[in-house]
Amino acid sequence: MAAPSSRQAVDPRQIKTLFFEDLRVGMREIIMKSVMETDVVGFAQISGDENPIHLCDTYAAGTRFGQRIAHGLYTASLISAVLGTRLPGPGAVYRSQTLNFHAPVTIGDVVTVVVEVVELVPEGRKVRLHCDASVDGKTVLDGEAIVSVPGRPKAR
Repeated sequence: MAAPSSRQAVDPRQIKTLFFEDLRVGMREIIMKSVMETDVVGFAQISGDENPIHLCDTYAAGTRFGQRIAHGLYTASLISAVLGTRLPGPGAVYRSQTLNFHAPVTIGDVVTVVVEVVELVPEGRKVRLHCDASVDGKTVLDGEAIVSVPGRPKAR
């Protein structure tokens, strides 16, 4: 018997694909994520960023934040989750991303990420999106993403 996979099988019929032609300015998606201890430790392991401000309570207590904070790029990765799974969704490929960090995210915070289509560029099927991450209504990170999106396949 094969060992179970750590990935969940995804039924391709359940994947909602938005093609460039389906997108409109003003479309938005929102996700919420509780930041867990395991998220911060796991992100440190996969990224190699083992800064003690993320991993050591004693060290972090002596910083201006007074406690451990999540990696800024962990929070930014929640934007990537929206782009790759919801808006525009599967098939979207990052072209660029700007990030402006405004406040720390701590373990236990609930991060709300909002992504909104602000421009559609037919040449290259590029989409510009405003991205905002907040905790308790306060922006902790914002920026802009540009992604390429596949066009609708031509009927045969």
